[in-house]
Amino acid sequence: MLTRRMVNGLAFTSLACGLTSRAFAQQGFPNQTVKIVVPATAGSTTDALSRVVADQLARKWQTSVVIENVAGAAMNIGARVVARAPADGYTLMIAPPQPLSYAHLLYKNLGYEPMKFAPVTVLAKIPNVLVARKDFPATDLKSFIAYAKANPGKINYGSGGLGTTAHLSAAQLEALAGIKMNHVPYRSSQPAMTDLLSGSIDIFFETLATSGPLYRDKNIKAFGIADSKRSDAIPDVPTISEAGLPGYQSITWFGLVAPPDTPKPIMDRLNGDVLSIMKSPEMVKFLNGSQLTPVASSPADTTAFFKNEAALWERVIREAQIEPQQ
Repeated sequence: MLTRRMVNGLAFTSLACGLTSRAFAQQGFPNQTVKIVVPATAGSTTDALSRVVADQLARKWQTSVVIENVAGAAMNIGARVVARAPADGYTLMIAPPQPLSYAHLLYKNLGYEPMKFAPVTVLAKIPNVLVARKDFPATDLKSFIAYAKANPGKINYGSGGLGTTAHLSAAQLEALAGIKMNHVPYRSSQPAMTDLLSGSIDIFFETLATSGPLYRDKNIKAFGIADSKRSDAIPDVPTISEAGLPGYQSITWFGLVAPPDTPKPIMDRLNGDVLSIMKSPEMVKFLNGSQLTPVASSPADTTAFFKNEAALWERVIREAQIEPQQ
């Protein structure tokens, strides 16, 4: 039975929580340097996008916003740093899909849980493109699949590492097309693309930002865009769905998250401010120049999006029989 003292205590606790939440919103957040962790190398699309976001937020907040590249272990090191940071809004992370939605399906001892990050927004997305070395003996997706079936296990495809979008995109292609290829993992996507250009590997799933210019300059072949519609950047390249594998889709997206249990007032402030800078001329110019489509979702929509992506890649991982690593 509740005593009067217990009731008064509960009321005081509720009042204190309400005052604490209001205090977060009223104390001028942010009033010190904000750090955005990028779990990828400098020079990547993730890194470039993060630096534009940091610059725009610094201008809006009139405070320092710094980028810290913490690459390694398939982005898990950087994600672990953010997962263990204080939930005060001063440490954030911008990352592509793996550490935000499905890394737990690929590694047994992550040291963090992707779905427990506090989701601020999905910043932008970009389709992946199935590309091949320029002298590959196929001209389109249909002839590529025919060649792969006639040469099982002889096609080498690159990726930026186990469980990256490029790896799982190729695994999804194998499952839907009924082919078998050989996976060649790299430390990041840049050396994989370098080896594709030199002819050391045969195919690669790379974002439109990188693959589009190389295709237009005839340095590589492009067999299909892994999205629901063609791109104006390379309009002669069909989607993988229309080229022969209905339902195939693989996009790279970039999410902004905070540590688990970050208070709602801070999350609301972050979401509102980030959505406002997504409309700035500098941001629009960068997104257009990088072939990125802005998303700018609410925290609730971001959570739903992460879950849908996790479900998609969980199916691919299961069908490809990719075993979790230690």
